[in-house]
Amino acid sequence: MPKLSLKRKVLIAVLIILFIGFLIPQDFTMPVKGADKGSYNQKSFWYYPWGKSGTHKGVDIFAKEGTPVTSATSGLVVYCGEISRGGNVVLVLGPKWRFHYYAHLNCIKTSVFSFVTNKKIIGTVGTTGNAKGKSPHLHYSISTLIPYVWRIDGDHQGWKKMFYLDPISYLNN
Repeated sequence: MPKLSLKRKVLIAVLIILFIGFLIPQDFTMPVKGADKGSYNQKSFWYYPWGKSGTHKGVDIFAKEGTPVTSATSGLVVYCGEISRGGNVVLVLGPKWRFHYYAHLNCIKTSVFSFVTNKKIIGTVGTTGNAKGKSPHLHYSISTLIPYVWRIDGDHQGWKKMFYLDPISYLNN
């Protein structure tokens, strides 16, 4: 039996890790406590025009300021902090190699490299970032490391659509 090179071993390990990531069940839940289908606009995903970002790549879930926000899935917190448009944000790497982005949080209640579940409070609804002066809400989006090339279309910024999933389809289930 031929000996595998280090390059091949690394490639095999990466492929195994990728495969395992797709096997982990998503177990999705509504991230805003007490929210329902009436708490967000059913047609807001990929809406154009949408402020400085051009196209709205997520959904805004409206709730009272300070309402608890939980992770929609289990996963690893890979970033939490403040950015200009998103304000206080948390980024969770979840099952199927998908990033779950939570923005405009009033406060963050988790830390980087924490493992979270859909029962773990990661922050509270707020108006930080470019949501200042607007109704309190959570901006929630799901993006993927593995591009879904079949989703590219002629819409505004349509090529970016291969990296985003419609969170509304998950919220409605």
